[in-house]
Amino acid sequence: MKKKNILAILPISIGGRLTTNSIIDGCRQNKCQVTVYDELFDSNLNELLKNDYDLILGYDFSGLKIKIDNNLKMPSINYFSDDIRSKTSGPEWEKYLPYLEDDDNYTFYWDKILTSYENFKNIHYLPHFVNFDIYKDNEQEPEFDIMFAGRLDTDYRLSFFEELFTKLPHLKFAWYAIGKHYEDARNRAKIPEIIDLCYQGFIDNEKDMARAINNTKIVFNMNSQGISSLNYRTLQTVACKRLMISDYREELALFEGSMPFYEDFSDLLFKIEAYLENKDAYKKVVENCYDIAHKNHNSKDCVRYMLKVVK
Repeated sequence: MKKKNILAILPISIGGRLTTNSIIDGCRQNKCQVTVYDELFDSNLNELLKNDYDLILGYDFSGLKIKIDNNLKMPSINYFSDDIRSKTSGPEWEKYLPYLEDDDNYTFYWDKILTSYENFKNIHYLPHFVNFDIYKDNEQEPEFDIMFAGRLDTDYRLSFFEELFTKLPHLKFAWYAIGKHYEDARNRAKIPEIIDLCYQGFIDNEKDMARAINNTKIVFNMNSQGISSLNYRTLQTVACKRLMISDYREELALFEGSMPFYEDFSDLLFKIEAYLENKDAYKKVVENCYDIAHKNHNSKDCVRYMLKVVK
């Protein structure tokens, strides 16, 4: 396989930046030359576009938008972990959606059921993956017992989080989100002091996220995007050999029955306390999940698959 010269677009969204960085890492692990254009900080796109690239790579519609707007004649790789047909994948998604039909635009979709609903010529199901050189167990003693990362933007999520804290007052919680989501949650919370106590800031890079996950014993998920999929936090957590307890998703099958999930609030309470008490059970789960993820969801192998698909 010819080594490729790639223009990678790092998007503005925090989740997109973390996901895209794992793709960029995988490209470099496969000996590709990668030039990164950061939509948040860079202003040199026109200069970068003077160079020759074999393909452009982006998260959601970010790369495709630049390709179309600048009439670039190169294939594109478009990795979606947001609903393609929704403003969550970009405010102009309807404008750029038809271009996913083109022969030289390749779509990789993180949700198995959503992938089955689409019939683009070059669409491929590809769950999340991470760089195991960055997300790894640093063997520290965690400061926190429970961690959640993401928005508390609905009444359900916020009340769920507050009640969990209230029911487990002997445990130490960490919550990570951008500042505006902290302010929003605090203004809506029944007990704003809980939000203040738990909030640990926001994270927009892989190394800091790996450190945060290493600093907790259990991460719990409330998946919001997709139908069957597990979010990016799942892979980050198991790569660091910390326990993930997820709400139910069909793609828990990827972990062959090893990853615990909760059916409701009471079930999550029970499983948090059970795994914190039973260190042998905790270790068995994290080791099994790590082995599966390391084999099937590592950035080097998953990006190699993406590059092979592109003709």
